[in-house]
Amino acid sequence: MSLFDRLRGAGHRTEPEAEHTTVVRIDATSLSRVFSAPIWVRDLGLLAWFLVGVGLLLVGVIVLLGLTSTIVLPVTVGAILATVAGPLVTKMERHRVPRVAAALIVLLGILAFGALILLLVFGGIYEQSDEIKSELSEAVDQIEGWANDLGAGGTSDASDDAQTGAVDAGEALLTGIQGITSFVVFLTFTAFSTLFLLKDGPVVRRWIDRSMGIPVEVAATITSNVIRSLRRYFLGVTVVAVFNGFVVGLGAWILGVPLWGTIGVVTFALAYIPFIGAFVSGTFAVLLTLSSQGTEDALIMLVIVLLANGLLQNIVQPIAFGATLELNPLVILIVTIGFGSIFGTLGMILAAPLTSAAVHISKELAQAKAAEVSAAGEPPAPVPVFPPSG
Repeated sequence: MSLFDRLRGAGHRTEPEAEHTTVVRIDATSLSRVFSAPIWVRDLGLLAWFLVGVGLLLVGVIVLLGLTSTIVLPVTVGAILATVAGPLVTKMERHRVPRVAAALIVLLGILAFGALILLLVFGGIYEQSDEIKSELSEAVDQIEGWANDLGAGGTSDASDDAQTGAVDAGEALLTGIQGITSFVVFLTFTAFSTLFLLKDGPVVRRWIDRSMGIPVEVAATITSNVIRSLRRYFLGVTVVAVFNGFVVGLGAWILGVPLWGTIGVVTFALAYIPFIGAFVSGTFAVLLTLSSQGTEDALIMLVIVLLANGLLQNIVQPIAFGATLELNPLVILIVTIGFGSIFGTLGMILAAPLTSAAVHISKELAQAKAAEVSAAGEPPAPVPVFPPSG
């Protein structure tokens, strides 16, 4: 087009060209998504509510267990005893002994073993109660003198208050009767629970497997791992308890401490209570040594107790628990303290075996799932590989 034609066309243009506008239609649903929270925030909120629900459930379970502890605690102890001693009943049954008779024999054996330990402990203490009382009084006086020398006053006042409070014999007698009654009720319920669970253990286990609401094979995997972990745990605890009792009792015998056998038995029995038992038995041994042999031997006994429950136990315990529970000692320490803070002494005892059972259950279920996927011809899901710790 020439320049003249362009100028002529421009001269004929009298009206501006109409502007074309584009109408944008906005979807209401897309507008609502603009103001919605991100997905990760919603997931975090759901997780927070889930944790709140789990926390409330846990608090409710703890409160319920506390209200029903009169029956729950004996049944739980009976279940532990029946689980650990169950193989003895099964072995006797294979030798054509009726299961009821085998359960009764095993229960009588457990009661006899417990009575023997109590007899060794309280019998020896009762025989030398006057001597022990005077020796412990001397030990308390020595500790009080050390505290006064260090400038910590008030111990004499505390002793006077304790003597004044002990005058109320009627209240002390009532408390003692209540304590004995509770202990007798506990022993009775525990004995009945142990007997019936020893006798009907396989039946109860099959009922639990059918009533868990999951496939029977999965339920059997869970119950078998819990039972196996409990038995392995108490086997490891028994090894550690025998070791500690032997070392502390031998040390007391070498030092010439009276009731060295009682000290060894107390150390063995209280080793089944994690951490607290070692503290109580160690205090008992050191106080008896302090009162009868003096400060120097008491310090030696303290070193022996610390070695038995510390350095030497750290050598024996990983071997015992590592071979039985396949757990790191640090994991055992953490779960024991955590469960003990929530559920008390029973939680401290059951923490390690239940944790070991959970680890083995998850491992076996993962292996079964991988085997099922492999049999179906599907590629298994990638498993993350972590570098070895330490």
